[in-house]
Amino acid sequence: MPASAHQIDVPTLEYYLAASARSPVALRLVLGNLLRTLRKAAGIDAEAAGRYIDGSEAKISRVERAQVACKHDDVMSLLTLYGVFDDKVRGHFAEMVRISRQPGWWHRFEGVLPDWCGKLIGLQEAASVIRTYEVQLVPGLLQTPAYTEALVRQAYPQASQEEVDDRVVLRKLRQNVLAREEAPRLWALLDEAVLHRPMGGEQILREQLRHLVTMAQLDHVTIQIAPFNRPGSIAAGFPITHLRFDEGLELPDVVYLEQLQDADYLDKQEETQRYRRVLDGLAHASLTPKESVDFLNDLLD
Repeated sequence: MPASAHQIDVPTLEYYLAASARSPVALRLVLGNLLRTLRKAAGIDAEAAGRYIDGSEAKISRVERAQVACKHDDVMSLLTLYGVFDDKVRGHFAEMVRISRQPGWWHRFEGVLPDWCGKLIGLQEAASVIRTYEVQLVPGLLQTPAYTEALVRQAYPQASQEEVDDRVVLRKLRQNVLAREEAPRLWALLDEAVLHRPMGGEQILREQLRHLVTMAQLDHVTIQIAPFNRPGSIAAGFPITHLRFDEGLELPDVVYLEQLQDADYLDKQEETQRYRRVLDGLAHASLTPKESVDFLNDLLD
């Protein structure tokens, strides 16, 4: 739930800026939530707010759901409409707009990064918990460079060496989120089939399995295997990524569902809770983290 209107003060805004500054995408979500909170506290409907900035109800919806970047003049006008006149508060909103409009570090890979995938990177940068379920491939945050390269070459057989290298570097940079201070907790559920698919050959697969064992030793990384002999671990036939954020940011959970040429981002509570229950069921039916490491080591013997 978004913050109460009375909580939107200078200290609160300073916290939001500090907590989400690493991710323009996250700050855009925070800004949208704040504007929605202020609008509702002022008793103004989205249609009236849209007219006030020479826009529409749909534009207000897109701004509040962070589907578009906010414009400085629009936000300042909306603050006026909502009765926010404090210069320091307005100044912090202006700073939030400025940061939220900045491109993320991943934008320099625009040539190989689909538009719909950039948002996921930004959300992962801001998340406190990343839960992911994979049925075919090792999750990107846990891939070795060799595994990533083999995957890229299979998915893009006509790609130049430069494009292949760029995709591998992009994946490696995305993994830095797990190495930073206050890294998010990663909870990865892997169908057993992932561990038997020799992407790039047996040697690359063995290197990848050893990497999974190594990553599983980290305090903030949990890996569970959903084995073939446990029918209850088959609850979804497609990848699921569920993201949660610092409670202080008061952002809704987001579920990411990737398709062949697009992706869906779900943030309605009833939707995200449904997928969270699916992940909970999968985790319960899968091997425990310790059993999963033992399972990986057995495959390596």
